[in-house]
Amino acid sequence: MPRVFLSLGSNIDARRHLAAALDALAARFGHLALSPVYESPAVGFAGDNFLNLVVGIDTGLAVGALARELRAIEEANQRQRGAAKFCSRTLDIDILTYGDCRGVIDGVQLPRDEILRYAFVLRPLADLAPDARHPDRHKSYRELASELGFPDQPLWPVAFCWPAAAP
Repeated sequence: MPRVFLSLGSNIDARRHLAAALDALAARFGHLALSPVYESPAVGFAGDNFLNLVVGIDTGLAVGALARELRAIEEANQRQRGAAKFCSRTLDIDILTYGDCRGVIDGVQLPRDEILRYAFVLRPLADLAPDARHPDRHKSYRELASELGFPDQPLWPVAFCWPAAAP
């Protein structure tokens, strides 16, 4: 089964929606590998700060089937479709990587280009899987985070307690 990395974000009742998403992902996929949670200002619009993290799962689902499962989790958390690309949201779940897959698969671009564009995606990915390699760039996420740095994109770690992760 391929290792899949997902980006989760929210800026509307974020702690509740992220916890609900993690519960749903754990119920469907079992063990979740979690990055630290980061807070960052909204990008591309004026809005409340976002909370973001990256989750690692193992799944045998095809990319399209996985995308449908993630969309259902978003919709169960009142995600509004058809809104502007840059807007507040209850929950956003994106497939960042699916093993070493590259290109458009089942309508999903892999790896997701946001990995190389946004600190709130790359930093938690580098925390979770520092030695894993970007499928196109062939550099580790640790190396990419160091190189890109994103000095104009502030973010900071925040405490986040997901009950299912507690010992």
